[in-house]
Amino acid sequence: MGNIYGKIFSITTFGESHGAAIGVTINGCPAGIPIDMEFIQNELARRKPGQSKITTQRKEEDQVEILSGVFEGKTTGTPIGMVIRNKDQKSKDYSHIAEKFRPSHADYTYETKYGIRDYRGGGRSSARETAARVAAGAIAKLMLREFGISFHAYVSQVGELALNKPYTDLDLSQTESNDVRCPDPEMAQQMFDYIDKVRKDQDTVGGVVTGVITGVPAGLGEPAFDKLHAELGKAMLSINAVKGFEYGSGFEGIRMRGSEHNDAFYTEDGLVKTRTNYSGGIQGGISNGQDIYFNVAFKPVATIMQDQESIDKHGNTATVSGKGRHDPCVVPRAVPIVEAMSALVIADFLLIARTNKLSQ
Repeated sequence: MGNIYGKIFSITTFGESHGAAIGVTINGCPAGIPIDMEFIQNELARRKPGQSKITTQRKEEDQVEILSGVFEGKTTGTPIGMVIRNKDQKSKDYSHIAEKFRPSHADYTYETKYGIRDYRGGGRSSARETAARVAAGAIAKLMLREFGISFHAYVSQVGELALNKPYTDLDLSQTESNDVRCPDPEMAQQMFDYIDKVRKDQDTVGGVVTGVITGVPAGLGEPAFDKLHAELGKAMLSINAVKGFEYGSGFEGIRMRGSEHNDAFYTEDGLVKTRTNYSGGIQGGISNGQDIYFNVAFKPVATIMQDQESIDKHGNTATVSGKGRHDPCVVPRAVPIVEAMSALVIADFLLIARTNKLSQ
C-alpha cells in the first residue's frame, strides 16, 4: 500500500538504492499523450547525483527506459512501465552500519517494522527512490502541458539564508542558471558558498523549496478529506527529509486580520479573479483558478561525515562513522522532485474532475 500514490492517475514505485534498478508503473494515464523522451531525461538530469561539488558525488546518468504503454511516440492508455538501472553502487561503504542504527535515519524503524532491512545506502528508504517519481512526474507534466498547466519550483532558503521575496517578484526562468536552483543570482551565490562551507565542515544543512503551479483551472479537489491542499501536503511530506508544508499565506497568515487576509473577487474579461491570493489558489479544498504556491521544508541530511553516538540492533552502545557519498544540502536536487509530486497530484485531480459532472 505504501508504494502506491494516486486514485486514477496512479503510480507504483519499486527498487532500492543499491539494487539492480529503480522504477515505476503508471496506471490511468490517458491515451494519445505525445511522449518527449528528451524532456523526461532532462527532468531526471535535474535530480541526478554528481551535478556539482555541493551534491553527492555518486555518478548515475539515470537513463530511463520505457518498457510499456507507449507506441509510436504516444501513450496507449495501458500501464506505462519505466526503469532506471543503478550503475554506481558502492555497497561496501555501508557494511559498517549493517547492525548499527544511524541517528535520524530510517534504520531503526525499518528494522522494527520488517525485522530485516537493506542497509546498503538505506535501501528502500533512500532518496534514490525519488528518481522514479521524477520520471512519472515528467509524464504527468507532459499530459498537463496540453491543458496549459505549468510547474515551477526553486530554492528559497538554505539554513538562515532566506530569499524574502514573493515568487511574483522573481524571474523563475533563472532557476536553472545556477547549481543551487535559486532564481536570485546574488542569493544563489551566498547559498552556494554556505553549502560548500558546510560540506568542508563535514556537516549538513536544510532549506526550503518553494513551489508554484500556474494555469490550474477552478474546481480541482474534494470538499472533505481529499482537499487539494491536503493531497499536496501528503505528496510533499512523502518526499525524503521533508519536515513541513505550508501553502498560500501559511503560518504567516496568523499575523493578519480577516479584513486583510480575505481575497476579494472580481471579474476581468469574463474571468473570475482575486485581488490578493493569500488563499494560495485553493479555497474549501478546491482550486479557484489562481496560482497555487507553497513552501516545503527539508531537514539537514542525516548522514554527516562525523562520528556519532548510537546503538546497534542488540542495544549496545555503538559509534556510527560517516562514510559514503552524500549531499551536504538536499534542496537543490529536491526542486524537480517537488515539481514532479505536484504534477502527479494535479494530474490525478484533473482526471477525477472529469467524473464530477456530466457537462465539462
